[in-house]
Amino acid sequence: MTAPIEVSKGEVEAHPEDVLQGVPGKAVQGRSLGQIAWLRLKRDKAALGGGVVIVLLIAVAIFGPFFLQDPTVYNQELIDPTFQRPKSGWLYSGISWDHLLGVEPNTGRDMLSRIVSGARISLLVAFLATLLSVAIGTFMGVLAGYFGGWVDTLISRAMDVFLAFPLLLFAIALVGVVPGEVFGIKGNGLRVSVLIFVIGFFNWPYIGRIVRGQTLSLREREFVDASRSLGAGHGYVLFKELLPNLVAPIIVYATLLIPTNILFEAALSFLGVGVNPPTPSWGGMLTLAVPTYQNTPFFMIIPGMAIFITVLAFNLLGDGLRDALDPRAR
Repeated sequence: MTAPIEVSKGEVEAHPEDVLQGVPGKAVQGRSLGQIAWLRLKRDKAALGGGVVIVLLIAVAIFGPFFLQDPTVYNQELIDPTFQRPKSGWLYSGISWDHLLGVEPNTGRDMLSRIVSGARISLLVAFLATLLSVAIGTFMGVLAGYFGGWVDTLISRAMDVFLAFPLLLFAIALVGVVPGEVFGIKGNGLRVSVLIFVIGFFNWPYIGRIVRGQTLSLREREFVDASRSLGAGHGYVLFKELLPNLVAPIIVYATLLIPTNILFEAALSFLGVGVNPPTPSWGGMLTLAVPTYQNTPFFMIIPGMAIFITVLAFNLLGDGLRDALDPRAR
């Protein structure tokens, strides 16, 4: 029991409401899920660093070729005819003010312009293939998780078949039998289209399984039951209730799938089933570096570091997004 308030003679007791009446107040503002995720992401310096690197890579891939040399021009005057390597530069790299990353052995083509042009190919294939995988995987995963029964069984068995498929061998065989022109597309445009189709279409089960598992959990939640009780149809529940709650895991997995697709495209180009030369690609540059790496190791280091930095940046950003968008994260 609290002690009574003593009021001295001549003083008037003031009520708390009267005391606070003249105090300026500030309305409490709520934070959306996006704002909360951004605050978490800002605390992750590694993820922000990865995001900055990715933005710079995209900008360089889009605008860089307009400011650099032609990556297909030969500079034979820079090559030693005896050893077929650059005449000067550290580790016979041919580095100079005109060629900041040196030149290729045998051909003398500028390495910087070839790295930038290769970034355009790698990022284009990786982004479009990831978009295709996400679209197919999300659609099939939501259907399997929401309807269940024979629909779930059919889609799940299809996922198992795709996951057991020898994708690398199929890609090599498919590129080898594709004709020179399909639907008016030919040359490198056809090669890039085939790479996007192979990588994107056959990788959808990975994200499909994740979406299916999330949908199995979400379809039992109260907001789904409330929509059904109000007479909502399957389309409304799928597109208005389930898909908005699947955006976070889809974004996170997409950022982690992009570096995997970059590595896969580089592997295909390394095996000779990527874009046609002389169009540069990171995997193709590694292929050309193999016969000469003992005399010119710098030629192999540059495309290898480009792949390493790009994949690391996407992985750091993906890990940061996963922590930021996870509602159970601290």
